[in-house]
Amino acid sequence: MLGAPCSTNSLVTRPFDTKFMVFEMAHRKKHAPRRGSLAYLPRGRASKFVPRIKNWPKWTDSAAKLLGFPGFKAGMTHVVMTVEHPESPFQGQETVVPVTIIDTPPIRTFSIRGYKATYYGMKLVTEVLAESLSEDLRKTMPLPKEYDHPAKMAEFESQIDSLAEIRMLIHTQPRLAGIPTKKPDVQEYLVGATSVQEAFEYAKSILGNDIRVADILSEGILIDSIAVTKGHGFQGPVRRWGVRILQHKSRKTKRGVGCIGPWSPSNIRYSVPRPGQTGFHTRTSFNNEVLRMGERGEEITPSGGFVNYGVIRGDYVMLWGSVPGAVKRPVRLRFAIRPKKSHMGEVSKVSYISTSSKQ
Repeated sequence: MLGAPCSTNSLVTRPFDTKFMVFEMAHRKKHAPRRGSLAYLPRGRASKFVPRIKNWPKWTDSAAKLLGFPGFKAGMTHVVMTVEHPESPFQGQETVVPVTIIDTPPIRTFSIRGYKATYYGMKLVTEVLAESLSEDLRKTMPLPKEYDHPAKMAEFESQIDSLAEIRMLIHTQPRLAGIPTKKPDVQEYLVGATSVQEAFEYAKSILGNDIRVADILSEGILIDSIAVTKGHGFQGPVRRWGVRILQHKSRKTKRGVGCIGPWSPSNIRYSVPRPGQTGFHTRTSFNNEVLRMGERGEEITPSGGFVNYGVIRGDYVMLWGSVPGAVKRPVRLRFAIRPKKSHMGEVSKVSYISTSSKQ
């Protein structure tokens, strides 16, 4: 009937309802949190296998000491230990935890460096080398043919009052580790002490000597592990940032970002997920507890040796949890720069170490 009122389900009102629904869906706020953390930008490729340490903890102990030690990642296993953390739900119970084994052969110190504070940061002022240098060091850097050690030491001592920090150059001894290379890695470590004079006296006492990990670290402390992660090459935004894969009828691509920016202004923001280098970044694992240290690596080496590494023949450090980097990669251990306040510093009781084959 012409005069009859139209119902809500009639054909007359359907086009209007459909347009309204399309308009509402187009203007409905979409909940899509961003993918990937921006705290690690730029995700660039590391320049070297050996990472660089830019910050050091404040040293309050009375005894002077190097604030770190290098090693090589050997692999992982698991142990059974009694948890001694008051905040843990497993307090006082035996728990199976993963551990990482770091091969830590002795290092050799060969240089003392003095830095002064400037407006642009620390600046190198003076340096003195050891009297006898290792022949393996020539594989890394040129060495002077004639060097007056007493004169350089006297010059260094005359500038002690103007210095703000004392650092030392050390080099690794990969011949003593389970890696095929013979070329040592040169690294710099800050000397922690209550005064510059005390740091210099300590550095002078160990210059040219071999230092073992037991002279620097101890069981039960917290350390930071700095290394270069495993590289994965050039990857797209799905692998690199974890963005959603678009629906199957998407135009041009599915494993990409639907919109990378507006037409005006015509620029791409740094926060937009883009393809690029994935992995091989310098990363820091904070507050790894030292569960055990030893001089006989055979006692914790699995049957058949660690996969892609072999047998540890000397000093080792066992850390709670995982650390960055691939097997055989250099790992720099540093005293914790922001340790947990709840950490008691007690040595954990390890009752069992798995030495079953990891093949």
